[in-house]
Amino acid sequence: MKQLIIALCLACAPPLAAAELAIVGATIQPAPEAPAIVGGAVLVRDGEIVAVGAAGEVEVPAGATVIDGEGGFLTAGFWNSHVHFLSPALRAPATRPAPELEAAVREALTSRGFTTVFDISSFHGDAAAMRARIESGEVAGPEVLYVDAPFFPEGGTPVYVRDLLERIGAPSAEVADPAQARERARRQLAAGADGVKLFAGAIVEAGVVPMDVAIARAVVEEAHAAGKPAFAHPTDLAGLEVAMASGVDVLAHTTPSMGAWDAALVERMRAAGLALVPTLTLFEVELRRERAPDEVRERVLDAAARQLGAFAAAGGTVLFGTDVGYIDHLDTRREFELMARAGLDWRQILDSLTTAPAARFGQGGRKGRIAPGMRADLVLLRADPRADVRGFAEVRATIRAGELIYAAAAAPGGGAEASVR
Repeated sequence: MKQLIIALCLACAPPLAAAELAIVGATIQPAPEAPAIVGGAVLVRDGEIVAVGAAGEVEVPAGATVIDGEGGFLTAGFWNSHVHFLSPALRAPATRPAPELEAAVREALTSRGFTTVFDISSFHGDAAAMRARIESGEVAGPEVLYVDAPFFPEGGTPVYVRDLLERIGAPSAEVADPAQARERARRQLAAGADGVKLFAGAIVEAGVVPMDVAIARAVVEEAHAAGKPAFAHPTDLAGLEVAMASGVDVLAHTTPSMGAWDAALVERMRAAGLALVPTLTLFEVELRRERAPDEVRERVLDAAARQLGAFAAAGGTVLFGTDVGYIDHLDTRREFELMARAGLDWRQILDSLTTAPAARFGQGGRKGRIAPGMRADLVLLRADPRADVRGFAEVRATIRAGELIYAAAAAPGGGAEASVR
């Protein structure tokens, strides 16, 4: 077949789709604990993986689109389990021109390898609108799950989002009693939300306002009745206690202000079935924004890393997430560095990006691994993360359901990295 070098400009062209697609020559890591396949091949038909193996063992049909993966490292598509469509570039997706919106999605998400993202609070129906634009085919992007508006304690709108919420004209997200909380949770879930998010501990001028456990439990019960997960922003020990008492499923952050988590607390968290999204880079970004002294920043990062390390060592479920859309730090390299600093190896980090979120959010039977019968969500990396976990940030191509939704440009003058024939 004649080889074509395609410089994919996804802001002005539709994603590359093919009934049959093959990725050939890469080192394939089918799952975190599976042996790698060196120089392997993956065959995709109609968005589903139909064959995986050594290149000579997988027959590539004539007429199939072939992506040359030589020198690359292929994994299942990445999940980002903590995003927000709150940044100026990602807000108002219902009315934003498709090329402009796709460019923003590409910069923040698809160029980072994300084939599924969970928006854990935005307003004005922006997450639902983003999902609709992507699913319609107008915009090349990841699958979008979302929680809609968060639940704040009464008098507990976090001080750091008040200006933003005022600027975008967001309604109050505070709830005063269980009945009010339950009714709004039902309404949001019925309208299509994939979960709920509550602030178990909300930072205000005077300190941290914990959510009443009865209110938190009402929100969580409605989510669980609908078969959906509940996220919590904990902030401190009191917030952790509210999250555990109410049956929350996922902690949206660590709680570095309280120092190390002791073994007894970690065991209670693990026994409660909590998963953790560390968002370690968030703390660094926020402290730099506040011009905190280097020693303060280092102390906070060390506490957050120790908490993550203790939780992971105890067998807790870790989910990768960046808080992108609230912070404007898009490069994922630093998060991988900090996770490694916490003691996680490349397999644990890959698990947090693939198998763990797929299982936690009920999609383990279709996502998170490279195997026949699984959906063809794939990431082709240019570096081997087994040697250096920062390789997870070196994305050559992102494929969602068999569609090439991102391909990196090569060095100037070199055409494009995606070699397709």
